[in-house]
Amino acid sequence: MPVMFAFRRPTSAPVLRIMGACVLMVVMFIAAACSGNGSPTEPAGGTDLPDTPESRRSWAGSEPAPPIPGDVAWFNVERPLTLEELKGRVVLLDFWTLGCINCQHIIPDLKRLEAEFGDNLLVIGVHSGKYATEHDDESILEAVRRFGIEHPVINDPDFVVWRTFGASAWPTLVLIDPAGNLVGGHAGEGVYPLFQPILESLVAEFGEKGLLEPSPLPISLAAAPATAVLSYPGNVLADQVTNRLYIADSGHNRVLEATLDGSLVRSFGAGKEGFADGAPGEAAFRQPHGLALSADRRTLYVADTRNHAVRAIDLASGETSTIAGTGVQLQRLPVGEASARETAMASPWDVAVTGGRLFVSMAGIHQIWSLDLLTGRISVFAGTSREGIDDGPRLTMATLAQPSGLATDGETLYWVDPESSALRRVPAGGDGNVETLVGTGLFDYGDRDGLGKQAQLQHPQGVALLNEAVYIADTYNHRIRVYEPTSREVGTAAGSERGWSDGVAGTVKLDEPGGLAAAGGLLYIADTNNHLVRVYDPGNGSVSTLTLTNLSAIAAATPGRVTRVDLPPQRVAPGATNLRVTISSPADFHLNGSAPSRVDLAASNDSVVELGEQSVTWSSDETEVSFPVPVVLAEGQAVLTATVSAYYCRTGAEALCFIGIFELNTPVEVTPASSLSEMHVSFELPPAGG
Repeated sequence: MPVMFAFRRPTSAPVLRIMGACVLMVVMFIAAACSGNGSPTEPAGGTDLPDTPESRRSWAGSEPAPPIPGDVAWFNVERPLTLEELKGRVVLLDFWTLGCINCQHIIPDLKRLEAEFGDNLLVIGVHSGKYATEHDDESILEAVRRFGIEHPVINDPDFVVWRTFGASAWPTLVLIDPAGNLVGGHAGEGVYPLFQPILESLVAEFGEKGLLEPSPLPISLAAAPATAVLSYPGNVLADQVTNRLYIADSGHNRVLEATLDGSLVRSFGAGKEGFADGAPGEAAFRQPHGLALSADRRTLYVADTRNHAVRAIDLASGETSTIAGTGVQLQRLPVGEASARETAMASPWDVAVTGGRLFVSMAGIHQIWSLDLLTGRISVFAGTSREGIDDGPRLTMATLAQPSGLATDGETLYWVDPESSALRRVPAGGDGNVETLVGTGLFDYGDRDGLGKQAQLQHPQGVALLNEAVYIADTYNHRIRVYEPTSREVGTAAGSERGWSDGVAGTVKLDEPGGLAAAGGLLYIADTNNHLVRVYDPGNGSVSTLTLTNLSAIAAATPGRVTRVDLPPQRVAPGATNLRVTISSPADFHLNGSAPSRVDLAASNDSVVELGEQSVTWSSDETEVSFPVPVVLAEGQAVLTATVSAYYCRTGAEALCFIGIFELNTPVEVTPASSLSEMHVSFELPPAGG
């Protein structure tokens, strides 16, 4: 039965109830919410807001919103906010949990609304985590960074804010008008077309009354001043025959090619979000995850998750093309076979090749699809699209729950369902039923070894086959688990707790590993929140961190966040002299000569500061570099800007390397009254990586 969500306004109760009186009903296009009570969802037809006088009525609320409970942690702000101080702007509460694909789907809608309404709208994310690991401040902070969330976020681990505002599913949104009164709530996707006209009406109404007066907010973005060479790698693919390791560098919106020992070869993708085919430096991805190699090893298939597409990279030419998906999120399920290039998709997470077919885990609609690589036709292979953990005939009875990592031995297709913390399988040839090997329900999870369904996982996202065993990236338990198909025993191969450390498997630390690949008897791990690739050797039970070398091969496609730093002003004497630039690493770090670092210089007034050079590069493994730049100084004032892009690594743990991009601004006064004959720009790079 189709699931219906409503935008509702409260009647007399002071707290919004999602099940209250309905003003406007909206039927969602697809499975629109991760259920808050365990009930599954399924696709349904859709409709837009009607262009009627009812849709243009006043949306001002009549009952005051309850205060936000005070004992919660806040992110992206310098201090907790109150609804009282937020009067004068529209407030939209977004109740989400970081592992829910439907919550991730609405992030672009929220960003679009924020861009359109500016200071008149404040979105506050309320993170009411489904899983135990999602209650940790550290997990939420990483998710805020990974998804590029720039509005305030609350950690609501005990569901206090959730209950206060009557949320019922992930995502749920609650709207509060500029007077601080409740307007209504909505559970599910389809956020922009529903909320945009209502926000437009509220802004116009309260603006006419002179009640739209947003005050400055203490925003302080939770972003790191330096990023790792990798950024939230989502998956890896290892191939012994070609000696190649491919890395889905998801946070940098690119795919990297390296040798199995970590020497980087090239980057596919310009490093910026986008959806474009073309040469390695022209192609654009949006948080790619899944990787698969064609049987002839000439083509790399990529699940381009946030573009809702599957891409193909010709490894000879480096050209990227789109072979499935339109770049727009699916609204209706395909009926039978359809042209893959003309069929919309919903968050394809992983891909696997066997028998001339490319299997695609369609996380956003709880299905697995099959693409015929010869004909270019695509169809549903397993899953009814209802979220669940039902076994049985793959098309008519089996329900999946956000299928993610895929692996196949040519006969059997294995995958993990994060939202049911399950390991599943089905015959790859299509004859046979879906079978659950580990997992019992949508809200059943834990951290336990054992026989079959006695074992428990917590939101696993990756799977790989090695030595006739099935390895599982048990993401939220920060472990690598192993399933023996013959005995059906589940054991722990590696991992102990969140963190980073190498060594014996039972003592090493991982941080939300998301993807796995096997080659040469070794297991390669995308250690997502550590921004690293780790290597597990089942022969001796050890885990090591793969050191990426030859960074210059990808330096041009390595993006980073620019951090502004204001240095103290300087007074110097006029004349021909030098600008001395000194860049040093923090304690326990050193500069990295594997890639060229760079400083670009500019002056706001060339007649005061005339630079003899505007760009300097260096490669050094020392702890500091210092070099002179000729300048001619004349009386007056200017601002000298030095934009530094520097690679540096943790000493003794050379795999932990980072790139920092800093805009250093130095006010300069040139006056004969100064005795200083040389300008100085000195900067110590900040510690990174925790």
